[in-house]
Amino acid sequence: MSPTLFARLAPPLFVLIWATGFIVARLVAPYAEPLTFLFVRYVLATLVLAGIVVVARVSWPRRWSDWRNSMIAGVLLHGFYLGGVFWAVKHGLPAGISALVAGLQPLATGLLAGPLLGERVSPRRWAGIGIGFMGAALVVAPKLGDGGVPPLALFVCVLGMLSITFGTIWQKRTGSNLDLRVNAAIQYIGAAIVTLPLVLLLEEGHMDLTPPLLGALAWAVFGLSIGAIGLLLFLIRQGAVVGVATLLYLVPPVAALMAFALFGETLSLIQLAGMALAALGVAVASRN
Repeated sequence: MSPTLFARLAPPLFVLIWATGFIVARLVAPYAEPLTFLFVRYVLATLVLAGIVVVARVSWPRRWSDWRNSMIAGVLLHGFYLGGVFWAVKHGLPAGISALVAGLQPLATGLLAGPLLGERVSPRRWAGIGIGFMGAALVVAPKLGDGGVPPLALFVCVLGMLSITFGTIWQKRTGSNLDLRVNAAIQYIGAAIVTLPLVLLLEEGHMDLTPPLLGALAWAVFGLSIGAIGLLLFLIRQGAVVGVATLLYLVPPVAALMAFALFGETLSLIQLAGMALAALGVAVASRN
């Protein structure tokens, strides 16, 4: 595959694979505690990526600063973000609200990219961010339900959203010189280090090694932790972080379509309209 073709295919592939994370979370919920599942996922992803690095004979960083920067990115992009969202949903935050909170990331990234990265966010891109958020909100709106929102779970979910926002910016500032495979492997070391104490404090390490769980774990490692994160790091390296973040507006619509196909969840007219609006927002924001 030519580099130009890969660059064109990377954004839709990233959205498609990233959206399966919501499906994985639903599949594993009956079989494993969330932080325990994530810790095992991080360890396995580290081992697989380290093996790939060794086979490819890629050099590991010689400077401690490179290790430190990649581990910090892993803590923010994976450890605190995924851990926060999984924990919040486990403790009563409706999945629709968690998706809506995650949809605030492009707005937060747009606000922070200027002062932290010197990126100029054009009026057209701001318009796309706003349109995309409205579309994502319409997609998840029917799933918000009438139940109460646990304040602590909502707070933790917001912290998770801010974590991936700062992680994206940190990666853009510090990770441009490392091989993507090496960078990802070190990131998962950082994510595993920060997740293990939380597992020991908050969970019992429960996992039922059933075929559905093992299948979901395999996809989480190879599809999400390696495929999707590799694409994310590639996109961050190639473009502005605000444009990359805006792609996440397409995740709720794609995840809703997957849930419709796999679990028979209904799609209302307002959700279909939201999907179209989210796609329009991304199209507008992707052009400066």
